Amino acid sequence: RWQKIFMFPLWSKMAVFWNKMFLTIIVLLIVLFLDAVREVRKYSSVHVNEKVANVNTSAFDHIQMKLFRSQRNLYLSGFSLFLWLVLRRTVTLLTQLAKEMASHAALETQVNDATEAAKKYMAENERLQEALSGKGDGKKKESADATQEKLKEEVEHLKAELQKTSNAFHKAKTEVAAVKKQSEGLKREYDHLMKEYEQLQ
Repeated sequence: RWQKIFMFPLWSKMAVFWNKMFLTIIVLLIVLFLDAVREVRKYSSVHVNEKVANVNTSAFDHIQMKLFRSQRNLYLSGFSLFLWLVLRRTVTLLTQLAKEMASHAALETQVNDATEAAKKYMAENERLQEALSGKGDGKKKESADATQEKLKEEVEHLKAELQKTSNAFHKAKTEVAAVKKQSEGLKREYDHLMKEYEQLQ
């Protein structure tokens, strides 16, 4: 499922800017976290000083509210930073897992094809060995005889085709010789006519 999700073209477009966006957000979260730490330290020291000084209760409550907000920002920025790092690691692990699963599936198909081819070749090798040794059973002998008969028929057919082609070749050769003789006769006639033409001129 994750592999199908990450195969969307949107992710391939986002992957170009993913590292820049990740680093930008990390820097922003670190700055927010450090600012929250600074605010917590500032208001916690002021809170202690105001508590010791026993000043106005409204001012003390205002400082306490500021301290609460700074602590809240500290927790939010800290958890956001942690979760963003976890998210980055999860995405990288999922992409690696999807690639490994795809390569594993391709390797499985290759292994299956190789085993099927090896079984086929081993079976053919056994059949050939049995045919050569003559230890095959009756059915195999019958099939071997049938194949031999088919091969003989094919050989006879090829011989007939070869005879036909050789006859056609001889016929064509004689025709070429006859055409050559005719052309030589025409050439002689042409030379004779040219000589007569020259004499008439």
